[in-house]
Amino acid sequence: MRVISWRLQSRHCAAVAGIVVLVSCFVCLHLLGEVSRLEHARERLETAIAKLQNNHVGVGHPRHLSATNDQVEITGTGLDEGILIYNRIPKTGSTSFAGIAYDLCKRNKFHVLHVNTTKNAHVLSLSDQMRFVHNITEWESKKPAMYHGHFAYVEFGRFAAGRRPLYINIIRNPIHRLVSYFYFVRHGDDFRPYLKRRKAGNNETFDECVEKEGSDCDAEHLWLQIPFFCGQDAECWNPGSNWALEKAKLSVIQNYLLVGVTEELGDFLTVLEAVLPRYFRGAVKLYSLGRRSHLRRTANKIVPKQSSIAKVRQSHIWRMEQDFYNFVQEQFHFVKQSTFDVINGEYVEKGNNFHYEKIRPR
Repeated sequence: MRVISWRLQSRHCAAVAGIVVLVSCFVCLHLLGEVSRLEHARERLETAIAKLQNNHVGVGHPRHLSATNDQVEITGTGLDEGILIYNRIPKTGSTSFAGIAYDLCKRNKFHVLHVNTTKNAHVLSLSDQMRFVHNITEWESKKPAMYHGHFAYVEFGRFAAGRRPLYINIIRNPIHRLVSYFYFVRHGDDFRPYLKRRKAGNNETFDECVEKEGSDCDAEHLWLQIPFFCGQDAECWNPGSNWALEKAKLSVIQNYLLVGVTEELGDFLTVLEAVLPRYFRGAVKLYSLGRRSHLRRTANKIVPKQSSIAKVRQSHIWRMEQDFYNFVQEQFHFVKQSTFDVINGEYVEKGNNFHYEKIRPR
């Protein structure tokens, strides 16, 4: 009897132990499921927080630029201590663009400063470069600011500047720019019509100059847009330098936030307003009103004959400047297309294509 009782007790204990094991397994599986569910919930929460962070820094849903609110309070953009440099090239529509910046600076709360170089020198001495770099980076009371002037690219890293500025620029079809400058130095423009220009009284036409192979229409005068991007080095200003051309192209990609073309100035402003609303909120509307779309027109400019244009295009320098222009235009179109969708003929800024997740530590 005692043997039977012991066996029954053993079976009972085994059954209890089995039940305990099953319950333990069930509890463990349940806990693992809860942990997994909480992990998924945490990841969803992190994603939601990241999206809110994106919206906070101004990267949001698609929007029509024409519908932006010009009166939005501008704070916390990350550019409040920033410096924007527009090293403008003569006869590229730079006065019109600078005029828009001057119209926007008060409402958008930034400063605009013109850098006036002696005798319109495009190259600065090494000591002037040093002073310029440290002047504008340490001039706290004028930040945020946009500086503009007719000077070649200055490399801030060379002078151990703590923070590099953002560079922007505009270039123009090389022959159109040359023709405009040819007549500008003779007849001026409607911006300051009473100012006597360097070659005032010289009524020679561009066609006549090309016909007699004059110095004022020489292809070497085309060599300006490449060196402006190449910079302050001596070889940049050697007309026809392949080294300068390649450095200028690399500079556009590495050193400039955006480079546009005169022939698409409105589109250039549209991209700037999307990328830098801290400075250019309201630029599209201002430009569309027409007051700033073409502020400066060269007087008595005569469209050159095709034969004159063909003769200029025989120059190696023209081919290099045109190559650079095509390169910049292609890059600008790439940036524009990646920034906007065109819906019913209007540019609509694309929404977020990124977000943050798996943020650690928890």
